[in-house]
Amino acid sequence: MFGDYEAQRHWQEITFNLPVEQWYFNSSDNNLQYWGLDYPPLTAYHSLLCAYVAKFINPDWIALHSSRGYESQAHKLFMRTTVLIADLLIYIPAVVLYCCCLKEISTKKKIANALCILLYPGLILIDYGHFQYNSVSLGFALWGVLGVSCDWDLLGSLAFCLAINYKQMELYHSLPFFCFLLGKCFKKGLKGKGFVLLIKLACTVVACFILCWLPFFTEREQLLQVLRRLFPVDRGLFEWIYRKMDKVANIWCSFSIFLKIKDILPRHIQIVISFCFTFLSLLPACIKLTLQPSPKGFRFTLVSCALSFFLFSFQVHEKSILLVSLPVCLVLSEIPFMSTWFLLVSTFSMLPLLLKDELLMPSVVTTMAFFIACAVSFSIFEKTSEEELQLKSFSISVRKYLPCFTFLPRIIQYLFLISVISMVLLTLITVTLEPPQKLPDLFSVLVCFVSCLNFLFFLVYFNIIIMWDSKNGRNQKKIN
Repeated sequence: MFGDYEAQRHWQEITFNLPVEQWYFNSSDNNLQYWGLDYPPLTAYHSLLCAYVAKFINPDWIALHSSRGYESQAHKLFMRTTVLIADLLIYIPAVVLYCCCLKEISTKKKIANALCILLYPGLILIDYGHFQYNSVSLGFALWGVLGVSCDWDLLGSLAFCLAINYKQMELYHSLPFFCFLLGKCFKKGLKGKGFVLLIKLACTVVACFILCWLPFFTEREQLLQVLRRLFPVDRGLFEWIYRKMDKVANIWCSFSIFLKIKDILPRHIQIVISFCFTFLSLLPACIKLTLQPSPKGFRFTLVSCALSFFLFSFQVHEKSILLVSLPVCLVLSEIPFMSTWFLLVSTFSMLPLLLKDELLMPSVVTTMAFFIACAVSFSIFEKTSEEELQLKSFSISVRKYLPCFTFLPRIIQYLFLISVISMVLLTLITVTLEPPQKLPDLFSVLVCFVSCLNFLFFLVYFNIIIMWDSKNGRNQKKIN
């Protein structure tokens, strides 16, 4: 159905030509099987805004019914310009301000950090090539991170609510935000200032959601239909994998190579298992953040929770790895070697989708540019000691029982080498060779499986940093 590019164009067509109450309902003018709107209201309002501009330039771009599958050089330029404008208004200012607020690094390093984040190939390729507006929701989320990290808690909460109301996948980041703010309230005292802050936060969140959803409060069925579109649990655990034939580098897709969960377990059991794995994998980091709230702990818990959701949650899309990549970008200056490695793997995990969109050359160019920028800016290959990997506390704990445990950095270097070689080889094989006729998805499955193994390793790594970072509770500034 012409891909996500057509989905974004079609939403402009629907929101412009139909009244609000029909946007999420199936009708003769709005076939939900043809890229039906399945994102929150803020996405719909953004589509409507773009549609007004499109109408002014060329009404054929959003003509009801007749514009299906429309594509031209002028329209591509228009659509990509809308992404660039969204970047310039929301995402790029958030990145620049975040890097300016980094402490204990030089101005030169701040500029280099901003450059590396903006060069991250995954977001560039998906938003400008495959075509989506991920930078809008990620930009709002980053403004939220800035807000709560700088004690502008109400503004940070407002920004994050806008992120959720743009894309429901931002729920990947919701628990760290909740735990960090709740920890702040506990620290202030729930019988005093902490309780006042809690009430203010609750009012901010409720007010933001009411304003965003106001047109859909007219009828109960209207509200329920929007929720059904946003959370279609009846599609099953593997809806994206089997409907679109894209392979997601999470545990369920990788595990299905050996055991067909979809055919063995009923849907409600799949949901329960998915929930349990997700909840248990993110619980320790969230508890630690609630008890010892700190900006550093908040950033790393964002990574851990988003990765847990990606690996274990229900109905994951391959592009959801961008939700993990954003918080990893935020710790790029703290652990440059591991962050660069993760961001390379996250781009590689989307290889089948990028090849389907004929984005091989842009993928190679942007990946090399990003890797060179990180290697030069941070000297990443020199940042592999226990201290620079933030594994010193963990290693000291292990050495109490195993005195010879001094080889962890060397192991990580070897794993990095194996990971990069496997990614390069799989890319070359996928591009140059035809898979066996009996196994047409062989290369895609291998990309998915190798990426998943990498992500499981990173999940363990980031949780080790969180749980062994005793400095969080002692050396952070008091929240006043």
